[in-house]
Amino acid sequence: MPSESDPAPSLPPLVRTVGDRRTLEFVPGDIQSEMLLSRPDALVLDYSRAMMCFALFVPQPRHIVMVGLGGGSLAKFCYRHFPQARITVLEISAEVIALREQFHVPPDDARLRIVHADAARFIAAAPASCDVILVDGFDAAGMPPELGSAGFYAACRRALRDGGVLVANLLSYDPQYAALQARIHAAFEERVCQFAGIAGNNHILFALRAPRRPAPGSAAAFAVRRHARLTSLTSSRGLRLAWLNRLLARAVVAWLARRPV
Repeated sequence: MPSESDPAPSLPPLVRTVGDRRTLEFVPGDIQSEMLLSRPDALVLDYSRAMMCFALFVPQPRHIVMVGLGGGSLAKFCYRHFPQARITVLEISAEVIALREQFHVPPDDARLRIVHADAARFIAAAPASCDVILVDGFDAAGMPPELGSAGFYAACRRALRDGGVLVANLLSYDPQYAALQARIHAAFEERVCQFAGIAGNNHILFALRAPRRPAPGSAAAFAVRRHARLTSLTSSRGLRLAWLNRLLARAVVAWLARRPV
């Protein structure tokens, strides 16, 4: 999602439907989002399931902020399976927002709001306002620089409440990949972990805003303990095998889909 002063992508978003499968693409053949018409709330792509592992740290978020709407896969899943949470989706492309009905994204209501806005500016102006931030903002040119800057990640940390988690979807082949990782580690004081191979070339980082001394029994204390355990695992490359990490993501999604609400 580029800044509002940047030129729009040369190609408009493209919707393709083949049988039960509907995709959103910015470049033909480069799938950004995928939906099953028979199960529009299901998570189809590995990376989207992996991002739901934020529930290992914050199982009952009050407010989820998403950067990038795409085909609405993350928004629809969270809307259905986190009924106690408000969901704010930040999308700079009016063309993408206009496709929401084609991807069965629910209309705005008291719990869900799709905002046509520059995510970097919006988040910078909203300190201590949310429990989870999901950053999945890409356009035809890839990740815009504004969503990978040190200032943006610092703003994300400020926007999170104590115990909150940033989930960043990075591409391993991005020339800035190492720099992006370093900026996230610096902004979150090294409280960052990931599961190797959980989503192929999509590397999902989980960064925790941890208070210095969380109150015993608080949600922040729970998140810190869980993050410490998972960081210990991920320092050994997660569950050691990529297929086990992918199985973990599927298990988390299945748990969320079946737990009482």
